[in-house]
Formats: sequence, structure tokens, C-alpha cells
Amino acid sequence: MTPIRGALRLTCALVLACAPGRAAVAPLPTATPSLAPRAAVTLVGAGDIAACDTENDEATSKLLDHIAGQVFTVGDNAYEDGSPSDFARCYVPTWGRHLSRTHPAAGNHEYGTGDAAGYFAYFGAAAGAPGQGWYSYATGDWHVVVLNSNCAIVECGAGSAQERWLREDLARNPSRCTLAYWHHPYFSSGPHGGEPAMHAMWQALMDAGADVVLSGHDHDYQRFAPQDAEGRPSPDGIREFVVGTGGRSLYPVSPAGPNSEAAIDGAYGVLRLTLEPTAYAWSFIATDERILDQGKADCH
Repeated sequence: MTPIRGALRLTCALVLACAPGRAAVAPLPTATPSLAPRAAVTLVGAGDIAACDTENDEATSKLLDHIAGQVFTVGDNAYEDGSPSDFARCYVPTWGRHLSRTHPAAGNHEYGTGDAAGYFAYFGAAAGAPGQGWYSYATGDWHVVVLNSNCAIVECGAGSAQERWLREDLARNPSRCTLAYWHHPYFSSGPHGGEPAMHAMWQALMDAGADVVLSGHDHDYQRFAPQDAEGRPSPDGIREFVVGTGGRSLYPVSPAGPNSEAAIDGAYGVLRLTLEPTAYAWSFIATDERILDQGKADCH
């Protein structure tokens, strides 16, 4: 499907020990605590966000002002180099308003400052351990994993410390619904294209039955059908969203890659996810508050 510039292309026995001569008395049944599902929660955000030479990041941050819930970022938070100055001058006045509810991921521009020191200093414990940048958290009934896709700096392959941590984390936190995000998309129809170094991460998530992956890096919005680590459509696959529309600039979308379902390359905006106990809904909201893409699917 050919992308349209600025528009949408659019799972008793009771054994009683009795004292001699005493009758056995069955105990009263004990009530089992209810494990009722939690209410739906909201996760909203984007990547490729704040630069001091544009006001688009202020426009997207204004959308966040009116959307409750947790905020995610999928990297390249503060241009050009993720320095303390870049964060202070560019990110703090806009998306920094939502720091207390933000769960960030590191992009390649964060490493314009050695060891992404500005990024780890600004976000603190919320960014994961310095030198790593991966962590997980729970929101509602969902398990959420944040990874570091700067694979030339932090290894991402099978057997790497990050991949071993991911598999252990998923095993410790079994959940009906699982979401992951990082900066470089594994699949993309944008000019940067996909990042094959994230293959082992995608496979680990597939093996655990994960549902959704979010990325940025290509400055556009894309949505893919569920697919496996080899790019084959699969009902047990993971649906990926690319949402590099936080404010820095916009890139054109190339001819759609396999399994592409939607591509928008002419609008800044945020992706709002409504995470229900057994399903999720999405809407891509442009800065003029139009909803340019939306839908709903069950978790695996």
C-alpha cells in the first residue's frame, strides 16, 4: 500500500487428626481472596521528542496534559546529544512536565553524551541502571519491559546480558498481557529501516507470548500486523507500533514493508494505549487532536 503524505494508510477431602476419644470436627471453609482483574489503564507517549529549535514538542506535550496515565518515551528524548544542557533547555519545559509519571527508553542521540550520562542523570532510577538502561514495571494487569536497542554499545544478541535478563524477567513475571518498548524498530518502512540486531529480543518476547512492541527512531507513525521474529504474519506474533512523532522532525514513509497496516508521515502526535486485563486499544492522536488511527485487539 502506497503511503499518503500527511494522511492515514491505512488474547475434600479433609484429613483430620483427632485425639483419642474425640470426634473429628470439620473446620469452617476459608474464603479464597478474590483475584479480580484490575481496571483498564492508560499508557501514552512517543519518541524523537525535544529540540530547542522547534515548538512541535510543546504541541505534543500539551496532548499529554489532558491524558491521564503513565507516559512512555521511545528514545531520542533531548536533541542533539542528550546532554544535561539539552535536557534542561529543551526537554524540561515540555515533556519534563510529566517527569514523575514517565518511563523512558534510551535512543541513539542520548549517546551523543558519553555513556548517555545526561539521560541517566536526568531520569535517575526510572531509566534503569546506568550502563544498562533496561528494566520492567507493572501497570494494571500488564507487564511492561523497556530495553536498550543501542546494540553497538549495549549488546543485544542471544546470550548477551540484556537478553538473559529479558528471558529471566519474563519468566519471573508471567502475565496474560505483555508489552515492550525500545528505540530502534525491529520492523520499519521508514528511511532508517528495521534493526536486525534486535532479533534475539523479539524472539525472547515471542517465546513468552508478548503482545505489543513500541519503537521510534523513524520519525513517523507505523502499525504492523502481528508477526514473528522472521517477519511472517502470525496470530501468535507481536504487533509493532513505530511512533517517532514526538516533535523533532518528520520523515517520509517508504513503500510499505510486509505486514504494514498503517503509515502516517505528516503528523506529530502521541500513541495512547488503553490496557485492559485481556485486551488493548490504540489511538494515534495528532497535535490538532484528530485521531488518525485506532483499533483494538485481544492479548494472546
